[in-house]
Amino acid sequence: MNTPIDIRKMTRPELDIAIGWAADEGWNPGISDGDPFHAADPEGFLMAWRGDQPIASVSVVRYGQDFGFLGFYICRPEHRGKGFGWAVWQAGLTRLDGRTVGLDGVVDQQDNYRKSGFVLAHRNVRFGGVVTCDPPTDPRLHPIAPGLATAIADYDAPFFPAPRRRFLDHWLTPGRDRSGIALIEDGRVAGYGVIRDCREGCKIGPLFSDSEAGADLLFRALSSAKAGQTVYLDPPEPNAAAMGLAERYGLAPVFETARMYRGNAPDLPLERIYGITTFELG
Repeated sequence: MNTPIDIRKMTRPELDIAIGWAADEGWNPGISDGDPFHAADPEGFLMAWRGDQPIASVSVVRYGQDFGFLGFYICRPEHRGKGFGWAVWQAGLTRLDGRTVGLDGVVDQQDNYRKSGFVLAHRNVRFGGVVTCDPPTDPRLHPIAPGLATAIADYDAPFFPAPRRRFLDHWLTPGRDRSGIALIEDGRVAGYGVIRDCREGCKIGPLFSDSEAGADLLFRALSSAKAGQTVYLDPPEPNAAAMGLAERYGLAPVFETARMYRGNAPDLPLERIYGITTFELG
């Protein structure tokens, strides 16, 4: 790396550059991911510059006092093999020093992550396909609106290693590109899911449920609103019921990641996680 680079915090518009790079890599980000991602931790996105040219990125989002999640680790193809990516990687890990760090590693980077102390927890498998099903009519299903935000955040807490209310407040806000549905049983949240439009098709994430039947109901409610579009779901491989749900509705594996942690891996209820939220922020 003969030419010096400058690594600095991304501005909100610069985060859109990194999201575009993720699209170039085939990761299929959501159309309106930028605002909720930035809200999670405005300081948590780093970009390497060579003069006035952005060349590499990493997200290192802090959650709570003890956890962080790493994503958007991208070096532009024409700048690879020169040490620029490694420099931004080191800067990112420095920002998360002292915390347990999670990531969803693409296949060709997993050996490098192990060299930095990351250990495999499980695989996530992305399934995709066009879903054909009728929209369910069940009084327990409720569109997620601001009045449900606190109840959803409380329900979400066991599914993630640290509080993420700032992220959820944006992620759960309905809009043209995003909507969510909660399953309410006996006055309490028993599951919820969010679907958002992406560069290609749409993704469901998260999909959390106390039961397999509840997950199936939520999946049908979310995917039926996108008739004719490709729907993607990212279940953790250890949840056999989640893998079965994807296959039952004709989805096929298209991509995979390794959920890895550096530090003490959290004990998450994978049996109730039918779709992770995002590969970028956990």
